[in-house]
Amino acid sequence: MPLAPRTVDIPRIPKALKFYKVMSYITGTFLLLLVAEMILKYCIDYRTNAFVAPNGMVDPATGDFIFLEPGYEIELFGPQGFLALVPNDTVEAINLSIGILVIHGWLYVVYLFAGFRIWSMMRWSFGKLLIIALGGIIPGLSFVVEHFYAKKVVAFLATQDPSVLQSPTPAKGEAA
Repeated sequence: MPLAPRTVDIPRIPKALKFYKVMSYITGTFLLLLVAEMILKYCIDYRTNAFVAPNGMVDPATGDFIFLEPGYEIELFGPQGFLALVPNDTVEAINLSIGILVIHGWLYVVYLFAGFRIWSMMRWSFGKLLIIALGGIIPGLSFVVEHFYAKKVVAFLATQDPSVLQSPTPAKGEAA
């Protein structure tokens, strides 16, 4: 038997849903930027601009696999102008490629918090939380998950009494 949201949480659900939707779109967009950046870095040869399979070689001294990076990085405010593609490891200004990695990582943490918040208020199964979490890892999935889960939340809110949705949550220390 699925659990229903607690009455005390119902007035907070619309704000939690809005926060989740915003974070879903922002995180999904940065994930797509990250995928594009990875393709530039690992699959485009800067010497020929040809699409190449990622490759590497084995270091004879250590036996370790060394990944060869033939591609590009994104440079911001460098000698080539405002925004430029430069060969790997030649960035002289702000490395936007690293920036995209770091920003997506932190946005994913906030996205997980937003997803956890809506998941816990709606009292969904653990599997739904895992699907929400995968939304920030699999490119494009955050948009799909947001669409279907937001639809479920909106359908739930439509069944609620409007006075329950408008009731303010008492602050700590106040009587209910």
